[in-house]
Amino acid sequence: PTGWHVPSNVEWSTLIDYLDPNASGGDSYPNSAGGHMKSTSGWDSPNEGATNESGFTGLPGGFRDFDGPYNYIGRHGFWWSSTAFDNTGAWHRELYFNDTNVFRQDLLKQFGFSVRCVRD
Repeated sequence: PTGWHVPSNVEWSTLIDYLDPNASGGDSYPNSAGGHMKSTSGWDSPNEGATNESGFTGLPGGFRDFDGPYNYIGRHGFWWSSTAFDNTGAWHRELYFNDTNVFRQDLLKQFGFSVRCVRD
């Protein structure tokens, strides 16, 4: 929407490193940033380390595979960044029901992930 944007890879890293200075934007494991970002409800058990201390209230929307089916709803959350990795891929962040980590990965843009907008 007007006045909002999909966060860049750098903006994601800034949030994650604020939550856990040792997380390296989601590249270092273990880290606790994922637990601080996850909602305390809505996830499959055990929803490891979920505190939502950040107010992000990350929910496990799973993803839509490039050929149509939906996967991991209730177990994993995936959010795009606006930063391309190359011509076919972009950076995203992942949260898992059984982990406190947040992960940074690159994947094909054909996948359907959630987006979280940030106010300009």
